[in-house]
Amino acid sequence: MDLMEMLTQQLGQDGIRQVSDRVGADTGATSAVISAALPVLVGALAKNSASSDGASALAGALDRDHDGSILDDVGGFLGRTSGNSGQDILGHVLGGRQANTESALGQMSGLDPSKVGMILKMLAPLVLGALGKQKREAGLSANDLGAMLGRERQRVERRAPQAGDLLSGLLDRDGDGSALDDVAKIGAGLLGSLLGGKR
Repeated sequence: MDLMEMLTQQLGQDGIRQVSDRVGADTGATSAVISAALPVLVGALAKNSASSDGASALAGALDRDHDGSILDDVGGFLGRTSGNSGQDILGHVLGGRQANTESALGQMSGLDPSKVGMILKMLAPLVLGALGKQKREAGLSANDLGAMLGRERQRVERRAPQAGDLLSGLLDRDGDGSALDDVAKIGAGLLGSLLGGKR
């Protein structure tokens, strides 16, 4: 099972409803944000770990704080999270691209960017938990981790061809907002491919 499949299975429809209730949004909009946000977060991790230093830093963070146990009770985590740990993760993963990402996903889904930010804060620890679980179970080195994330990004782009444009627009440019025009179309493609069209 690849990382994206693990995450979507762990969340499921119950998790989406739980996130929706926490942020005060309808499930359709929440599902749309999650469907696009997961590949964006994985893509950002892939970009950050493309260098040996970045991969080593990520591997160290996983070993210290993200062993995958968070996935043992996803519902419990979503019910109690304050978002503080998620914000710290987003600061490292997205950096200066966070505001642009929230705006783009907000435009795609119709949600206020502040609510998108809340969803991202909930998702970020789950993404690192899933990654930490795979690292631990497969005994991945830092270099293995970087290579695996690169493959994950390629899988996302194959599943939803427009995803590559979204990821490049949000992650590979300097946050100038130029990716926003195509976000709605791209997000719709990701929604159908990653959650099987269930909203």
